[in-house]
Amino acid sequence: MACRTPRQKRELRRVVRAPDGDVQLDPSGRLPGRGAYVCADPACIERAIDRGALSRALAVPIPERLREALEGSILSIDQGGIRGQE
Repeated sequence: MACRTPRQKRELRRVVRAPDGDVQLDPSGRLPGRGAYVCADPACIERAIDRGALSRALAVPIPERLREALEGSILSIDQGGIRGQE
């Protein structure tokens, strides 16, 4: 999103705005709502949030807890945790 580099879906993190307005990380890629993808690079996540690209894509303000969740998802993936589903 922020870097606009083409990547495989498993290299991206999906963020979703649920129908009730809650914004959250979607590790399964199957939650209902408006979704946006950001690459797993911490610099890209920071850029997407700081420059407002993620907020514009979801049409809502981005909560601080989402930044922490995205950064945490990168750590768990690096340690062999969460896997995306195509």
